[in-house]
Amino acid sequence: MLAFVVPALYALFVWWLGTGIILYLDGLPRRTYRWSLAGAAVTLFLGVYGLILTCTGASVAHAYCGFTCGVLIWGTLEMSYFMGLVSGPRKAPCPPGCGPWRRFALAIGTSLYHEVSVLITGVILIALCWDQPNQVGVWTYCVLWIMRWSAKLNVFFGVPNLHTDWLPGHLRFLQTYMAQRHMNYLFPLSVTAGTVVVILLVGRALDTEIDSFIDTSYVLTATLLALAVLEHWFLVLPLPDEALWSWAFQRNADNGTAGTPVCPARTQDQSVSLIALRGH
Repeated sequence: MLAFVVPALYALFVWWLGTGIILYLDGLPRRTYRWSLAGAAVTLFLGVYGLILTCTGASVAHAYCGFTCGVLIWGTLEMSYFMGLVSGPRKAPCPPGCGPWRRFALAIGTSLYHEVSVLITGVILIALCWDQPNQVGVWTYCVLWIMRWSAKLNVFFGVPNLHTDWLPGHLRFLQTYMAQRHMNYLFPLSVTAGTVVVILLVGRALDTEIDSFIDTSYVLTATLLALAVLEHWFLVLPLPDEALWSWAFQRNADNGTAGTPVCPARTQDQSVSLIALRGH
């Protein structure tokens, strides 16, 4: 049983801590961003280097390291957007009266450069780990990538909980691209597809004929995906999810920036708290 509980708890902890750190750093005064981004650059290098080293191994430790590196790489890319380093050519509100397609095209412009950087990074990671025994880092990155896009689309089509008050000042214009409604047609598909994949991964991990490395790999990936699905539900259910990171928000309040913290699944460009995390 511990072979399944421990990796699940580890994935939960990394998701919670990673999201909290990003919320904390994004909520600090903008003059601190240069130092945060410098640290993120070092973290990105270490994450990629660690992924290269661990993708050739097939032990439980290699699975944990691959997962951690995947989260670190993703988190640094998200910070580059939230802190304004890599965003898009458009930094203005959506003009009044835009139809859905026009609004969609303009919304893409708000994060186009970031999306290209995410795509290029994903291709590089897949190429570096191609045909290697440990794919956990790549799986982690892809889960965060796909589920962030799912959350972004759901926010665009309309969900009840936009939480635009979480946006920092330099991203407040993004709320003009969002829609608020009780439900959209994509949401049931998103949560159903994510839940089905989680069940398949857990079922695969429970296969007694698979070794501990494979078990750990599937449980780490399944847990992260389950958290991504949970963050989708946060978009429609009246749940106090901000309480999970009250420590990060409290510091922001102490620094006079209360009400401006960024949540990865609550801005026009991000989508799954890590998933920094959640994504608009």
